[in-house]
Amino acid sequence: MVNIMKYFGGCDVGSTYTKCVILDENGKIVADVTNRSKINPVQSAEIALKDACDQVEGLTPEKLTYLIGTGYGRNKVPFADENISEISCHAMGVHVTNPSVKAIIDIGGQDVKGIAIDTDGTVKNFAMNDKCAAGTGRFFEAMAHAFEMSLPEFSKLSLKAKNTIPITAQCTVFAESEVISLVGEGTHIENIRVSKSALSQGLNFQKAGSVLAEKYKENDAVKAVQIVYITDKSVDFKQLEKLAAKNYDITETLNHIMQNIKFDCAACNLKPICDEVEGMRELHFKHSGMK
Repeated sequence: MVNIMKYFGGCDVGSTYTKCVILDENGKIVADVTNRSKINPVQSAEIALKDACDQVEGLTPEKLTYLIGTGYGRNKVPFADENISEISCHAMGVHVTNPSVKAIIDIGGQDVKGIAIDTDGTVKNFAMNDKCAAGTGRFFEAMAHAFEMSLPEFSKLSLKAKNTIPITAQCTVFAESEVISLVGEGTHIENIRVSKSALSQGLNFQKAGSVLAEKYKENDAVKAVQIVYITDKSVDFKQLEKLAAKNYDITETLNHIMQNIKFDCAACNLKPICDEVEGMRELHFKHSGMK
């Protein structure tokens, strides 16, 4: 009688990477794969499963005795017999590997998780940052990209720092821009680090936009506010700065008019705005009583 080996698989479809591991019936890891995730989670899972099965002669995904799907794309894993959250999988996997471990910090592509493990490998409690990319894998990838390095190279570089140049921005996009500016100023790249407070506090676009919008709305004359973030490096920011400066001048002119300040138009430094912006002079005359 031929004894056919049973194989068990796990496929973790993450936002950035897809991982797959296969164990034999003795609990030995016989295959493992880590691939960059595709935009389609089904495709990511299929490729990872095939790559892992190819490492075991005669094995295909359909022949696996049992397959667990996990990660944010766990519901898209083909042939999966069960879907389990990555939090539970982390806890049990670490417990089996080392029962003395009581806590896990998982830095994923789009969130960071802190997991407390019970004595039997179940999850006691967990907390996660899922509102902002600050401190996540995406953040570190963005920093490595700014330095034109791979993640392993970026990690090694941090050990060579002799001084610390704090990054004040908490948002991944803003922090990357700040890093590029520091490098442009001649700062040694190994000295540029993100401050712990920036990572711990976390700042997302929604939060920053809300703060700005509420500040504008303190002025009774402001009826609506729209915050637009521009992260495309190909945009002509110099031209945007000019437009912003003109917008500021127009706002200042409106403030003068609405506050009914008396002044000599000929000597006013805001006269060019009144002359250029249609309807501004009429508004001025109406509120000042001038003709």
